[in-house]
Amino acid sequence: MSSSTAVSAAREGVAAPGTPRRPRGPRTHSSTNRRTTIAWLLTPAGIIIVALVVVPIAFLVFTSFTDYDQRSLFTGEFSFTSLQQYGQMFADPDFWWAIVRTLLFTAAMVGGSVFAGMAVSQMLAKLGSVMRYVVTVALILAWAVPNVASSQIWNWLFQPGYGVMNWLLTQLHVFGDMTNTNWSQNAFLAYLMIWLLIVWQAVPFIALTLYAAQSQVDPAYFEAARLDGASEWRIYWTVTLNFLKPTLLLMTVLSIIWDFNVFNQIWLISAGGPNNATATLGVWAYKVAFVGHSLGYGAAISVVAAFMLMGISAFYIRSLVRSGEDL
Repeated sequence: MSSSTAVSAAREGVAAPGTPRRPRGPRTHSSTNRRTTIAWLLTPAGIIIVALVVVPIAFLVFTSFTDYDQRSLFTGEFSFTSLQQYGQMFADPDFWWAIVRTLLFTAAMVGGSVFAGMAVSQMLAKLGSVMRYVVTVALILAWAVPNVASSQIWNWLFQPGYGVMNWLLTQLHVFGDMTNTNWSQNAFLAYLMIWLLIVWQAVPFIALTLYAAQSQVDPAYFEAARLDGASEWRIYWTVTLNFLKPTLLLMTVLSIIWDFNVFNQIWLISAGGPNNATATLGVWAYKVAFVGHSLGYGAAISVVAAFMLMGISAFYIRSLVRSGEDL
């Protein structure tokens, strides 16, 4: 074909014989993912998540780099402080004590909740049908009580002067006269009071979840262990727990996330007192931001707490995926 014929063919949009068309380039994965993400963000669910999750987190991070305070709420005036809030926070001994209190209290609450939940789960497995239903209904009712209501009930139970728990402990004649004991004004008693409340609230969910997982185990394993002469205690440790490991791991990590975030119970019972003795990281951030009106400083504390929870949540998701693979 001559050069003039090829040129005329190209002008007319007809490929010259023997000249292959240039194929279109394939769409890249990044452009496809970008379009999918944009399309998802424009859906009602995406708009709600952006408005209720992304925007508040972004504003929290932004506020942590400012001197936002009570005056800023009315005037809108604030100044950027760069990393000053974070430097002040890491140099503050109260911040590190709040972390220590949070980690120790979280460990105590998770340990008590999981241990009590395992005990109640095993009890449900040994009860008859009627009593099992009765206990299950009682657990669900206890679990359904809102945090604020249960905290208020707990305050009444341990109220100095006429609290039921103070009266019962006094009747035991072991701890002396505890009628007028104010639990929330003693650091150890305040921790014990809050610990009992949180464990009481967490046990129903953990116990029912573990019992549901235990009920899926083939009874042949237990019969085989009994035929081999294993005791019930040995069967529980070698057979039952072996099948409950994935569920138990998930319950433990999930309890860590929940107990690390505990705020309502502590604030409604002791308000972080006495003398900040029960002020965990969340309670201390609240007191700094909304009691001391240092919103920028409180935002910086909240950002650090959020990053700590992100690490725990990442471990939870990884454990969830691995347990799914095991199952």
